[in-house]
Amino acid sequence: MREILTVSLDRALKTRVEKAAKRLHVSKSELVKKAIEKYIAKEEFHELRSLLMPYAEKAGYFTDEDVFKNIS
Repeated sequence: MREILTVSLDRALKTRVEKAAKRLHVSKSELVKKAIEKYIAKEEFHELRSLLMPYAEKAGYFTDEDVFKNIS
Protein backbone atom coordinates (compact mmCIF):
# COMPACT_ATOMS: atom_id res chain seq x y z
CA MET A 1 0.00 0.00 0.00
CA ARG A 2 1.32 3.41 -0.93
CA GLU A 3 1.63 6.10 1.68
CA ILE A 4 2.32 9.79 1.41
CA LEU A 5 5.31 11.48 3.00
CA THR A 6 5.45 15.26 2.97
CA VAL A 7 8.91 16.76 2.71
CA SER A 8 9.84 20.40 3.04
CA LEU A 9 12.51 21.65 0.62
CA ASP A 10 14.02 25.05 0.09
CA ARG A 11 13.22 26.65 -3.24
CA ALA A 12 16.62 25.93 -4.79
CA LEU A 13 16.48 22.20 -4.04
CA LYS A 14 12.87 21.98 -5.22
CA THR A 15 13.91 23.58 -8.50
CA ARG A 16 16.78 21.09 -8.86
CA VAL A 17 14.41 18.18 -8.23
CA GLU A 18 11.97 19.47 -10.83
CA LYS A 19 14.70 19.99 -13.44
CA ALA A 20 16.29 16.61 -12.77
CA ALA A 21 12.94 14.82 -12.97
CA LYS A 22 12.19 16.48 -16.28
CA ARG A 23 15.67 15.73 -17.67
CA LEU A 24 15.49 12.09 -16.55
CA HIS A 25 11.89 11.66 -17.73
CA VAL A 26 10.60 10.50 -14.33
CA SER A 27 8.12 11.96 -11.92
CA LYS A 28 9.37 14.06 -9.02
CA SER A 29 8.00 11.39 -6.70
CA GLU A 30 9.96 8.63 -8.46
CA LEU A 31 13.15 10.69 -8.43
CA VAL A 32 12.87 11.39 -4.70
CA LYS A 33 11.99 7.74 -3.91
CA LYS A 34 15.07 6.52 -5.78
CA ALA A 35 17.28 9.13 -4.09
CA ILE A 36 16.03 8.09 -0.65
CA GLU A 37 16.51 4.39 -1.46
CA LYS A 38 20.08 5.01 -2.61
CA TYR A 39 20.86 7.17 0.42
CA ILE A 40 19.55 4.57 2.86
CA ALA A 41 21.37 1.72 1.08
CA LYS A 42 24.63 3.68 1.17
CA GLU A 43 24.25 4.48 4.87
CA GLU A 44 23.40 0.85 5.69
CA PHE A 45 26.45 -0.30 3.76
CA HIS A 46 28.73 2.08 5.66
CA GLU A 47 27.17 1.02 8.96
CA LEU A 48 27.73 -2.67 8.21
CA ARG A 49 31.22 -2.02 6.95
CA SER A 50 32.09 -0.22 10.20
CA LEU A 51 30.77 -3.14 12.22
CA LEU A 52 32.71 -5.70 10.19
CA MET A 53 36.02 -3.86 9.78
CA PRO A 54 37.50 -5.03 13.12
CA TYR A 55 36.89 -8.67 12.10
CA ALA A 56 38.33 -8.09 8.64
CA GLU A 57 41.43 -6.38 10.01
CA LYS A 58 41.93 -9.21 12.48
CA ALA A 59 41.87 -11.60 9.51
CA GLY A 60 44.40 -9.47 7.62
CA TYR A 61 42.08 -7.50 5.33
CA PHE A 62 42.82 -3.79 5.44
CA THR A 63 41.73 -2.61 1.99
CA ASP A 64 39.27 -3.61 -0.71
CA GLU A 65 42.29 -4.71 -2.74
CA ASP A 66 43.17 -7.24 -0.01
CA VAL A 67 39.75 -8.81 -0.41
CA PHE A 68 39.89 -8.83 -4.21
CA LYS A 69 43.35 -10.40 -4.20
CA ASN A 70 42.04 -13.22 -2.03
CA ILE A 71 38.92 -13.96 -4.11
CA SER A 72 40.47 -13.47 -7.54
